[in-house]
Amino acid sequence: MPSPAAERRRLLIFEPNAEGHSLEWLAHLIHYRDPGTEISIVAPAELCRALRCAGDTAVQTIALTPREAALCVQRPLSLAAFTRWRLMRRHLRESGAEHGFFLTIDLLAMPLAFGLGFGGRSVSGILFRPSVHYAALGPYRPSLGERLRDWRKDVFYRLMLRNRALARVLSLDPFFPDYARRRYPDGAKVESLPDPAQQPVEKAAPPAHPESEFVPPGRIGFLLFGYLAERKGPLAVLDALALLKPGIASRVAVLLAGKVDPAIADRLEHRRRVLARCQPALWLRLYARRLDDGELAELVRRSDVVLAPYQRFVGSSGVLLWAARSGRPVLAQDFGLVGRLTRDHGLGLAVDSRDPAAIAAEIARMVEHGPAAFFDRAAAARFADAQTPQRLASLVLSV
Repeated sequence: MPSPAAERRRLLIFEPNAEGHSLEWLAHLIHYRDPGTEISIVAPAELCRALRCAGDTAVQTIALTPREAALCVQRPLSLAAFTRWRLMRRHLRESGAEHGFFLTIDLLAMPLAFGLGFGGRSVSGILFRPSVHYAALGPYRPSLGERLRDWRKDVFYRLMLRNRALARVLSLDPFFPDYARRRYPDGAKVESLPDPAQQPVEKAAPPAHPESEFVPPGRIGFLLFGYLAERKGPLAVLDALALLKPGIASRVAVLLAGKVDPAIADRLEHRRRVLARCQPALWLRLYARRLDDGELAELVRRSDVVLAPYQRFVGSSGVLLWAARSGRPVLAQDFGLVGRLTRDHGLGLAVDSRDPAAIAAEIARMVEHGPAAFFDRAAAARFADAQTPQRLASLVLSV
């Protein structure tokens, strides 16, 4: 009989980005892991500190040096891709792990397409942003740059799936696996992965900051949360608010909650100052720091509409799941997977989010008719219930 130690498996998870979904998803994998699986996590030091579990000897955190973390996100992204490949290969060797898992495998398409291996070990990962199949999801009029991007992805996907070191690709886009099986000889390696909806925090304490007044009486509360980068649409929202009629603006409250990308900080502040002059009846606040789950759950609960006006964003979004699980409609981009899921599951309104006038018109409709008129509560609940952290962990850890 093999000893219990001999039956244990070691999995190395690599995630060099400390922003966005990383902390939440890694916490899910730790919490729902199989006791027979030992997990090592290679991540930036700040992420390791947040994840470190006192007394949990089955979870080891390995901090990247500041230089390594910077090289993993450098431009051009091709250099970042090969850095990630090299670091995963080295840490697999040093840790003795049998399998490596990239929490985000999109960038690794290039090294894998070139046939690079991992010292005899296998790898897998989560693919966040396939777009080669978007013509099948809805109206898709790609720009020249988007056509070139999709052509490049198509070539890389075909070649990476041929790489023997690649065991599985887990796709957050539920429509991509069938497309991959039809198009690529090794497309069966692509499997669907549910985007995990965080469970609502029960009896969450009200946030200890001025935004606890959100939403003021008599107003419809619109919440945009997460890392406030340009692709998330905060600038487009502020431009839209400037176009609202005064009577509508006086019934609107907008809260932007999350850490602000330094690249847009000045433009965001300029628009806020302009709105303070041209829309004095509007209630607008910015809470500029990362929110913990309790604060986020409370703000979503207080809101009437969750904003997801991404700027032609490719991939899935946890914002849809937070909103659906809390029974709140979204005002989302009509492009790609986000738009398709919004329409298919009655999650709210999908709009051309690059057009501030279109966003303003949909905000006005929600104010005039009530957000509930654009939300299928039962369909949204079914959508969220099918996607849980437990299913995420089960699929990721079944190596």
